[in-house]
Amino acid sequence: MGQEAGAAATTEEVELESQPERRTRKRSQPKRQPRYNVVLWNDDDHSYAYVVTMLMDLFGYPLEKGFQMAKEVDTQGRVIVLTTTMEHAELKRDQIHAYGKDAMISSCKGSMSATIEPAPE
Repeated sequence: MGQEAGAAATTEEVELESQPERRTRKRSQPKRQPRYNVVLWNDDDHSYAYVVTMLMDLFGYPLEKGFQMAKEVDTQGRVIVLTTTMEHAELKRDQIHAYGKDAMISSCKGSMSATIEPAPE
């Protein structure tokens, strides 16, 4: 009986050794798309009311945030209005360009200028 137990253990060990090791897969994190800033540029052809209204209409910002951004574009020359994927940034830039002229300023010739730029990581 002693030999059989020893033989069984040896057979068991051989079976365990012959089984392939399970490889654990590391779950890879999905790659994040690069982020882009939508930059609104200052000019003298648009009023604060126009900028605030445009930001409320196109981005859904509340009045206070729209005014804060209008003030920043006026004093700093530019303001980042959104950071998002390239496709969405291009859409928002195009919406700014298509928004139209400021009806309160007779010399206004059209929409404000906006660009997109890579956001720092």
